[in-house]
Amino acid sequence: MKASTFVYPWDVVGDPDAAARIAGLGVRQATLASAYHSTRALTPRHPRHRIVTARHAAVLYPADAERWQERRLRPYAAGDWAPGDAYGAAASDLAEAGLDVHTWVVLAHNSRMGEEFPDTSVVNAYGDRYPWAPCIAQPDTRAYLLELAVEAAVRPGAAGTELESLGWYGLAHLHAHDKTAGVALGDAGQYLMSLCFCPSCRDGCTQLGLDPDELAAAVRRALEPVWHGESPAGGWEAVEKLLGGELATATRAWRDSVARSLQTEAVAAVRAAAPEGFQILLHADPASYHVGANAGVDPAHILSVADGVVVPCTGGPELLTPFAEQAVEDSVLAANFTIVSGMGGSPATLVEDVTRAVELGATEVRLYHAGLASDEDLSLVTEALARLG
Repeated sequence: MKASTFVYPWDVVGDPDAAARIAGLGVRQATLASAYHSTRALTPRHPRHRIVTARHAAVLYPADAERWQERRLRPYAAGDWAPGDAYGAAASDLAEAGLDVHTWVVLAHNSRMGEEFPDTSVVNAYGDRYPWAPCIAQPDTRAYLLELAVEAAVRPGAAGTELESLGWYGLAHLHAHDKTAGVALGDAGQYLMSLCFCPSCRDGCTQLGLDPDELAAAVRRALEPVWHGESPAGGWEAVEKLLGGELATATRAWRDSVARSLQTEAVAAVRAAAPEGFQILLHADPASYHVGANAGVDPAHILSVADGVVVPCTGGPELLTPFAEQAVEDSVLAANFTIVSGMGGSPATLVEDVTRAVELGATEVRLYHAGLASDEDLSLVTEALARLG
């Protein structure tokens, strides 16, 4: 059972013991961030700092100026949290410690771009913009994401990549001081609040024979019971109940087609630029209408174009099942477990959790996150990986 852990460059650069410590966990691979969103991260063992504040989304290596010179949208350089080629320096140390290095690329999640180019953002049915969520239906945004996927994924020495947020992002942000939990939106409310009404998406509605103004009004009406305290149970069925089956199906058809084509094009672009044998995985959710870091996908489709998926399993491994049902020969189904106790992880039950995930089809394990976890958490992980062999 191959295990990999997620790592930030700042966990490794400047800490001469970091790479050996990570290898000593018993993992064979490090999934190292090369393009990442803004964050504030603990570094509990680093000899020079304890907190790293990445103030905006950035590439963690020197971007190719020629590649981007004619483009309106381009990646931002990191500041002092990852200066120069921080990714390259960390990758070199990890490889010297005997680990395979794969890139970790965050795509459609970029608050700075949304602030500087507001027109790129998702716009909800009330007219509110989500600056953290680039709209993947917009041609300029898609072109930027495809170029970034290639450059950030195919770094020197990398044996593969894991593409995160390759799909629709929406209301859920998971950064800054979010104050959005006062109303229980549920799956249905999250979906409706994540529908986009930017010019590109309004055009898409029109192509489907829908009036975008009427659709936005229907979404607002559908959400009224939610604002008054109703939280409809269920997944997609709850969306259909609130919005009506016909409108719900139409919105999903549009969004699924946009996400599916972007995912296909991104995987193809990375594969064309990568050396033979380069592994391409997507962080994915098997419900195509879901939004966020684990982008919603059609399991059969994504396993026909990518080498596999990384599936969130901290809350249970059940999301593996739809992928396992569509897996082809050599499909990678990586079960992703949070190992940071303070972030809801359970390293103490990792053996049992991985065993159950394997029963449901997992072929590999991902551990989030070696740089953030406490010494006690890492000790439990080391013991678990030794038992798992």
